Amino acid sequence: MEPWVTESETLAYQNKLFRILERTNRSPRSGRAHPFFVLSTCDWVNVVAVTPENRMVLVRQFRHGTHSVTWEIPGGAVDPGETDPLIAAKRELREETGYEAPEWFFLGTVEPNPAIQDNRCHTYLAWGSVPTGAQDPDETEEIDVDTYDLDKVPGMVERGEITHSLVLTAFYHFDRWRRENPDRKLPGKG
Repeated sequence: MEPWVTESETLAYQNKLFRILERTNRSPRSGRAHPFFVLSTCDWVNVVAVTPENRMVLVRQFRHGTHSVTWEIPGGAVDPGETDPLIAAKRELREETGYEAPEWFFLGTVEPNPAIQDNRCHTYLAWGSVPTGAQDPDETEEIDVDTYDLDKVPGMVERGEITHSLVLTAFYHFDRWRRENPDRKLPGKG
């Protein structure tokens, strides 16, 4: 399979969160050109935060896209100037929850929707997360924080209480990490 060739690209719309690009791409098979729209935005991060008590830090907030309150894991945008997504992951965990972690592990990267988006979502494990201060959310974020026993979180998914696709993907990455590191002890647990 050969990639399509971009013949032109124009900015159709822009705001502080994303740009919509109109690209004319030519098919290598048919030779015909077609217009496509691409939602261009910064990369994102997700944080699976696990406490020394073997509990997962979850956040609950209102989401304007689905007009619903959701359970999720901490996460957000990689800000301009953050040269490593891990910097953004540490910042997002601290801002949204007031937690910090002594150990961090990269779990994986996914493309949220490669059909129309150009960004990636990087997932990190914040191992041994503990509260170190107050939340410092953005002015439009109203976030409740709670912790749940790791064994209870799959039930939340099964009951449809956690439905965010990128969070479910992060859980997959975390489950794989746990299987690959069965003897890994939580900080403070020996």
